[in-house]
Amino acid sequence: MGLFGIGSKPKLVGKRISILATNGVEQVELTSPRKALEKAGAKVDLVSPHKMLKGGKIKAWKMHDWGDSFRIDVPLSNARVADYDALHLPGGVMNPDMLRMDEDAVDFVRRFFEAGKPVSSICHGPWMLIQADAVRGRTLTSWPSLKKDLRNAGANWINEDVVEDRGLVTSRGPQDLAAFDKRIVELFAGTPLRVSQAA
Repeated sequence: MGLFGIGSKPKLVGKRISILATNGVEQVELTSPRKALEKAGAKVDLVSPHKMLKGGKIKAWKMHDWGDSFRIDVPLSNARVADYDALHLPGGVMNPDMLRMDEDAVDFVRRFFEAGKPVSSICHGPWMLIQADAVRGRTLTSWPSLKKDLRNAGANWINEDVVEDRGLVTSRGPQDLAAFDKRIVELFAGTPLRVSQAA
């Protein structure tokens, strides 16, 4: 029945979701979750640090080369955690590497955890979770090259397509998007959390 049952309204009607990204974001890790969230009824804002903007857009990375440009909905300087129900952090190598050097971006992520709001992250996105001091004691996954980084930061890294732990859903990469998209819709809708099992 897809993201919502026959005769029922979409699961995320009335929800507002933030996607934090900048230049070099892996395109499909931005577009696929965004499409799933919007299909489920959410209003989704692409948020990016104002000082990084050129013409109000960011340019995505598409596997091996530059991809499409995407319009910024809200500059980070104007974004308030209180206005959002959840946060999604896509990957790509360049995107989180630049964002983790921006203290305002890191603080934006940190405040979602402090507020107890759900967060999703995929591929290299968990670099932002490390920078926001949000992984210690949590079980999660990521692109395999981040395994040691995450373990050094106190996380329990496991190799699964989707891992959920206390309001945080993580995934390894584009190959896992079908399962990841489904689970973030459920999480952001308030579906009871599953308990992740350590490997």
